[in-house]
Amino acid sequence: MPQNASAEYATKSLLKVPKITLYFWIAKLVSTALGEATSDYLVFHTNPYAAVLGCGLLFSVALVLQVLSDRYVAQYYWFAVIMVSIFGTQIADVTHVVLGVPYLLSTALFFVTLIGILILWKRSEGTLSIHSVHTRRREIFYWSTIVATFALGTAAGDMTASSLQLGYLQSGVLFTILFSVPVIAYLMFDLNEIAAFWIAYILTRPIGASFADWTDKPIQVGGLGLGTGPVSAFLGCAMLLLLALIVKTRIDDPNRELTN
Repeated sequence: MPQNASAEYATKSLLKVPKITLYFWIAKLVSTALGEATSDYLVFHTNPYAAVLGCGLLFSVALVLQVLSDRYVAQYYWFAVIMVSIFGTQIADVTHVVLGVPYLLSTALFFVTLIGILILWKRSEGTLSIHSVHTRRREIFYWSTIVATFALGTAAGDMTASSLQLGYLQSGVLFTILFSVPVIAYLMFDLNEIAAFWIAYILTRPIGASFADWTDKPIQVGGLGLGTGPVSAFLGCAMLLLLALIVKTRIDDPNRELTN
């Protein structure tokens, strides 16, 4: 390591989350779809209570590995994202199916929860930028926000598809259009980078979930009827290939220049 780089490494805290690249958004969309399909498969093809408990345990393990690492490690980070995707879906589903909370109400509750977390994060740290996630407290705020966005996105996607009767494909198209709004606003109209990121991040969840539901749900309810098992397996393989590329190239490593 060059001397100047070594000095910078010694004085600068290493970031814990990836750079925002095209690969980040692709991995995020694949992981959200994977979480939806896998959650549905586990709930309908295994003991649902054991599935939720097991996924909750794996989510805890993934989060511990991520938080205890001293820098961004792609394997830990994306393992945590995948488990948040699966477990977050289950949280939203349990809220509706087991507790009987309507999708409209659960969407509103998760939205209020998300806003509350963001307000506390902003007041505590002075910034919501993911480029500053290098302390334990900021990382706790970050992952709390991530869990809330997944629960909110799942509930919102189910609300449009079921309660508003748009169907899975139409919901996916709707949220894709909404996703493009902050992207265009950021690129063309100087929308605040932090606001653009979090709005887009929230919307990736219902996009992935809606298209996953469209492919795996039965034809009778507006899906393609491919089944949750095959769709989950395909998305799992796609995620593994993408993760292998990310790990090998370190293309999204925010500390790459400091640790080479």
